Amino acid sequence: MPKSLREQPIEPIDALRRIAFLMERTRGQTRRIEAFRKAAATLVRTPRDELEQRATAGTLTDLPAIGASTGKVIAQALAGRRPDYLLDLESSGAAEPLVEGGQALLAQLRGDLHAHSDWSDGGSPIEEMVATAMELGREYLALTDHSRGLRVANGLSPQRLEQQLQVVAAIDAHLRDQPFTLLSGIEVDILDDGTLDQEPELLDRLDVVVASVHSKLRSPAEVMTKRMLGAVRNPRTNVLGHCTGRLVEGARGTRPPSSFDARAVFTACAEHDVAVEINSRPERCDPPDELITLALELGCLFSIDTDSHAPGQLDFLAYGAARAQRLGVPAERIITTWERDRLLDWTRPA
Repeated sequence: MPKSLREQPIEPIDALRRIAFLMERTRGQTRRIEAFRKAAATLVRTPRDELEQRATAGTLTDLPAIGASTGKVIAQALAGRRPDYLLDLESSGAAEPLVEGGQALLAQLRGDLHAHSDWSDGGSPIEEMVATAMELGREYLALTDHSRGLRVANGLSPQRLEQQLQVVAAIDAHLRDQPFTLLSGIEVDILDDGTLDQEPELLDRLDVVVASVHSKLRSPAEVMTKRMLGAVRNPRTNVLGHCTGRLVEGARGTRPPSSFDARAVFTACAEHDVAVEINSRPERCDPPDELITLALELGCLFSIDTDSHAPGQLDFLAYGAARAQRLGVPAERIITTWERDRLLDWTRPA
């Protein structure tokens, strides 16, 4: 470990957040990550002088959500040391680039149009997702929690979406002087008949609508094609999310791609100005390479998104950028390289 890194002090809450971030971006154990996130939340509510007194007295673990590991991190940071836990992560390569290649395209990506918070099945508050996106240099992030029909993911009812819109507006007002915008959005379920799982008047108020299939993924190709075409032809749809629904690795196991007429669906995307998502989650890697190539040939736009469910996963853009660059997707065809105003003129034309 370089001596210079060991000598870099860090605030206790920043140390806890940094540890959680590094574990999330490298897909660490969820329960352990939650311990650091919850400890950070406790520190937000605890005065600095109380922390220092408890560190001296050895009673940090009497605070809610502070255990032996998180207490040691806090105590070492308060003493002006870079915590051992963080140093071990940094020396293990957890802070290194996630993937080789794609750096040129990654540098051109301005934002991310697919991210979840603890309002649905994400693990962190909206504010933490925003703070991390800003730290990563993003210019915008679309909050796209799930829609009401996806109950397993705590999807948003119309009433909860209304409440979330107020929260998004309040956060954006607070960030008025910052070079960052939190966009309102949703990952809306594509229902069996191709309609979208949310009230049309609410969808009209959102900045970004990502439409995805989450159920009956093994339907016959003709059924799935008709379903997807219905969503793509809906003028409220901006992005077709993880179009095959496949899983190639990860804790949930693997799942084959759905069967559908990709040429018909991507032709409709090009005709109706719907971007095909390049989903950056390594367990999805969706669409497969051959479908990205087909969509490129058919004139589609693309959106490189993280589908993040935790702040550290916002760094997954690197995976999508590497694939897109390798497959020759031009930056000008990727809407997440666009400036915010151009993007919003496209998602919600006057």
